[in-house]
Order: sequence, then C-alpha cells, then structure tokens
Amino acid sequence: MISRREFVKTTATAVTAAAIVPSIGCTAISSPFDAKGLPTKILGRTGVRVPRMAVGLGSRWMGETNNDIALEILEYALNNGLYYWDTAANYGNEQISSEERIGRLLKTRRKEVFLVTKVEEREADKAKESIERSLSRLQTDYIDLLHVHSIASTEDAESLGNKGKVLEVMHQYRDEGIVKHIGFTGHASAEGMKRAAELYDFEAMMIALNHNVTETEEKFEEYAVPFAAKKGLGVIAMKVIRPRETVEGLDPHDLIRYALSLDHFSVVNIGTDKMEVLKENLDLIRNFQPLPDSRMEEIRLALEPFYHHKDLAWMKPGYIDGIA
Repeated sequence: MISRREFVKTTATAVTAAAIVPSIGCTAISSPFDAKGLPTKILGRTGVRVPRMAVGLGSRWMGETNNDIALEILEYALNNGLYYWDTAANYGNEQISSEERIGRLLKTRRKEVFLVTKVEEREADKAKESIERSLSRLQTDYIDLLHVHSIASTEDAESLGNKGKVLEVMHQYRDEGIVKHIGFTGHASAEGMKRAAELYDFEAMMIALNHNVTETEEKFEEYAVPFAAKKGLGVIAMKVIRPRETVEGLDPHDLIRYALSLDHFSVVNIGTDKMEVLKENLDLIRNFQPLPDSRMEEIRLALEPFYHHKDLAWMKPGYIDGIA
C-alpha cells in the first residue's frame, strides 16, 4: 500500500509528459473538468481548458465570515461550471485561512477543481514550508497551478531563479507531480512581470488590469501581457473591477466585459462575496459577446482617472494581496 502522495510522485513523469504543452495552438490534454456549457479557453502552455472566469477566493470571499455561506457560494459556482479556484497561502480572515475553508469542500470534490494557490516566500526552505502547509490546509496531494506571489520589481524577478530560491523548490514539486504547472502574479511592476516571463519556464501569469506603472504611465495590458502571451503563457486578469472604487459610475459588469474583450487574456479572476453577485456573473459569462471597438474606447476613456490615480492600495510598499 502506498499513500496518495507517493502515488502522485511515482506517476509524475507520465503526468508531466501529458500535461505540459510546448506551444500555443496545440491540442489540449483530455480534461476531467466540466464547464457546464460556460465559455472556455486553453490556459496557454498548461494545455488545460478553463472557464473564462475564475472564482477569486481572496479578500472579497473571505469578507464573508460565515463559513457555511461562503462554502455554499463556492459549491454553487462549481455546480455551475466555475471550476477554476484561485487562492493563496496568505489569504484569510481572523477566523480561518482561505485554504482551510476551501479544503472543507475540496476534500470530497478534488477531481472536479482546477486548483490555484500561491507561495509568497522567496527563500527555498521557507517556500517549501509554505507549500506543504498549503497542501495540508487544502486537504489535497497536488496543486494544479502554483504561482510565485506578487512580483514586486525587476530585481525581484531576476532573483527567483538563484540557487536556494523559490523557483528551485517549485521545479522540484513539479518534477514530482505534486505541482502540475507553475506561474507568477503581480500588481506593482509591469517591468518586473515582463522580466519574469522572459527569464523562466513559467506557464501562466496573473496580472493586475486597468492601471499604469506610476513612473512610466505604461499600461500593464499593453506591455507585459503581449510579451507573455507571445511566449505562450496563459494570462489571467485580476483586479478587474477595482476601478469602480476610485471612479464613480463605472459598472462592474462593463469592466468584466472589457477585460474579457481584451486580446491575450484567457481568464478573468473575480472575487465573489454574495450569491447574488455570483449568479449575475454566471449570466454575464454565459451570454458574453466581445464588446465593439467603440464601446471599448468609451470604457478606456472612463478609466483615465483611475490610470493616473497615485494612491492605489496595491501599488504601495508592503501591500499584501488578499488579506481581508
């Protein structure tokens, strides 16, 4: 008899050969997931077909302090085709971590979920501790996509591959089949995000949308995103609806449609704190049609005050994404 963890390791070579697709445009691997008719896309070099909308399980979802209500929202999402779940080791509230909460549902429905979490630590030993803790909290033996959390600068990106750093550990876990795919996230430096995509064999990138780098006024979706997509990374948009907190009159549904209509993005990651919001988003994604160019330009103009806003929370030093 061997443990599930040992079984995952012994089958890692076959899994890796089947799961990692070398280039854009090739056939996706057979998918165990069910999108229930929702529109889907291949997530870059992972080769995995995913819904166009991810369920964000950070601060917004963790803002619902009743665990039963939060899990009811999550289960409804899964039952209706939203099987891409995005969390991180540091997401949580005063009662419980996001990973622990997810694990309560995940332990009985693991095979139905494309599970994404993140490791913030850069030193290899600390990163390994974090990943092992995530596996325990999530009550699983494997992670579908593991991100380096929050690339802060070009220097941060360049340090990831050094000996004794986090990427070394991520490669080890991927080789063992415990992590299926690796990626990175960021919301502070378009240059840093581009550099991470350039240097390493990442398969996916999640990047903040709808704001500019303060120093260069260069829009994230017009700089790092095309580069990553051209290299074959699956690109996920986050912070899609945040501009409505800065600019009055912006409709969050229009912001989601705007993000889905942009080139290069496979998925939009949307935090969900209410069943009503989830049902509205499901209706939106089921009936989605790309916005015409004229409407896209109208939204871009409406976003200008946000692009030049200098007080965005996640652009400040020390910001930790996802803490409620």
